[in-house]
Amino acid sequence: MAFEPDDDGEIPLPPSRPKRNWLWWTKKGLTAALLLFVMLVIWLAITAPLSKSLQPVSPPQITLLAADGTPIARNGAIVEQPVKVAKLPPHVAQAFVAIEDRRFYNHWGLDPRAIVRATWNNLTSGSTQGGSTITQQLAKFTYLSSERSLARKGREALIAFWLEAWLTKDEILERYLSNAYFGDNTYGLRAASLHYFHRQPENLKPEQAAMLAGLMQAPSRLAPTKHFERAEKRMRLVLQAMVDAGYMTAAEAKAVGTPRLDVRRRNELPTGTYFADWALPQARQLGDGGYSKQTFTTTLDARLQAAARRAAEGARLGGAQVALVAMRRNGEVVAMVGGKDYSRSSFNRVTQSRRQPGSTFKLFVYLAALEKGWKPDDTISNAEITTGSYRPRNAGGSYSDTITLKDAFARSSNVATLRLFNQVSDKAVIATARKLGVTSPLPEGDPSLALGTSGMTLLELTAAYAGVAANHYPVTPRAFKEEEAGWFDWLLDGSDSLSSRNHKDMEQLLGGVVTEGTGRAARLHKASFGKTGTSQGNRDALFIGYAGDLVVGVWVGNDDNKPLAGVSGGGLPAQIWRNFMRQALGESTPPKKKPVNPSGPVQPLDLPVIGDIPLGQGNNLRIDGGQATISTEIGGAPVDVRIDGQGVSINGTDIANGAARGTEAARRALEDQRQTVQNAREATQRLEAELRRRAEQVQNERAPPQPPAR
Repeated sequence: MAFEPDDDGEIPLPPSRPKRNWLWWTKKGLTAALLLFVMLVIWLAITAPLSKSLQPVSPPQITLLAADGTPIARNGAIVEQPVKVAKLPPHVAQAFVAIEDRRFYNHWGLDPRAIVRATWNNLTSGSTQGGSTITQQLAKFTYLSSERSLARKGREALIAFWLEAWLTKDEILERYLSNAYFGDNTYGLRAASLHYFHRQPENLKPEQAAMLAGLMQAPSRLAPTKHFERAEKRMRLVLQAMVDAGYMTAAEAKAVGTPRLDVRRRNELPTGTYFADWALPQARQLGDGGYSKQTFTTTLDARLQAAARRAAEGARLGGAQVALVAMRRNGEVVAMVGGKDYSRSSFNRVTQSRRQPGSTFKLFVYLAALEKGWKPDDTISNAEITTGSYRPRNAGGSYSDTITLKDAFARSSNVATLRLFNQVSDKAVIATARKLGVTSPLPEGDPSLALGTSGMTLLELTAAYAGVAANHYPVTPRAFKEEEAGWFDWLLDGSDSLSSRNHKDMEQLLGGVVTEGTGRAARLHKASFGKTGTSQGNRDALFIGYAGDLVVGVWVGNDDNKPLAGVSGGGLPAQIWRNFMRQALGESTPPKKKPVNPSGPVQPLDLPVIGDIPLGQGNNLRIDGGQATISTEIGGAPVDVRIDGQGVSINGTDIANGAARGTEAARRALEDQRQTVQNAREATQRLEAELRRRAEQVQNERAPPQPPAR
């Protein structure tokens, strides 16, 4: 700003600024402090809501039941309802206050005396002593992590002041007692009182209360179930602290006896199985988030789960892994095998492993073609591809000038599928997969996608086939029954379906795979539909199909992605699928069902069972329902030879077609069967002898001991 000269020719000086005295600085300081305080309150309200201290710090125990009420897993902490200080005997609260925070009712969240005393002790004695108040401990295990840093201690102090400002002392103590850890996976005073002494906290005796209060220092190291002497010694320190605080006299403390434990624990229960690990997060979402234990009935069928395990265990896998998932057409999962042995590897190959689906992906290619007007009897070139950067070959090197879509799908022609993929476009194929519920990445512009080179989980692939089976998609796999939707929900659910013509044609293609294509080993007595799949380099082998109300996916492969030796989707996976389906659909005699107790011990549905007994030359023996069944093939057709009390019977699915492929081959196969039957009889005799020996051994072990001779 320029100043003009006055009449005397002098330039006036600018006006001087008023001096800022202490009052001005005080106002500014108070304003800044008020603003900082408001921001701090907002931050605490967001990061430390008071309602959070009313919630259990560890998820409470959940029990999962199979559909018939059989317990399959229990998971979570032992948690009970919160306590009320007013309803507890005085000596209970006094024990905790005396040993943990003697000045609890006199401070505002932080105890300067305790901090100084702890600091001096740590510097002079070499041992570590804590100076945290009960309020700080509540803030720590409710709102903060277990990291050791000055920043966390600062947040702890702020939250402690916050709790003191909004809660009464008894409310703070109640929330502390209801959430503190007492060892043995037990959280809260009520759960600890029931666990260690089998009584409600309102009925605790002084010695019991003192022992529980002593656990706060180191719950795992002092747990009386494992270290009773340590717990008793700590209890005496608590009693002395109560004397020092004036809650009892020295004579009264000396008269307090040693409490007796009354732990009534059940059998050790598994906390997880392949199915339970997948279902548990869904169960947590269904829960109310409170303290009470909860029980949920899942869709798992105990009979089908056992059948799935038998089918998987009976396969000759060598070092390979196996996965099987079975679901209803609406997505309710009834059986799940995520690997050979959960105890050795809990990695779930049904839900967590993304592997190449191989030719099972062709479902989306041919379905996209049908939706564009192609028919099963339409032809396409099946000649070898000799130009271009991507030149897949047919397995076995078999080609022809043309082939129908039905035959190309049944024989799993790679060259025909690639040409069809190029004609219908990759975008149409990807869109079809998305409609059926596939969420895994599917790259555009990659011709190898047609042959299943993009990884996805077995669960989502099987769910896509369920959408075709039900003609209602997408199908969402779930572990719990869904509430029946009303008509309004039905209008807005966003589901879709195929035209009746396209659905019929797609089932014609899928059925042809089983009756005359690469999936003949999966043939059943009733109508069945499916597709084989073998990924590049024979690293994955799959069979996905459905029959009756069940849709089942089977995968075989190595976790290290090494090639499988002589295994393809039409071999071992199809056989596992068929063995499971025969049990599931009643083509083999199911074991007698035993009554179940939902509150009883968890049934080991994921434990290995005795499977097929190999007899050589691809034949297997199974003992089931009082009969021995030999599974084999004649001319490529599966045949069962059954031996029971009535003699020997043959129950083949299509012996006539197999014999028609070559009379001489059938004659040689039947000669082999005679030897196989003889081997089976000998194996059965050996097995019966072994079973008798084990039965006698068990009987001897259960017999009461004889009194000594006099």
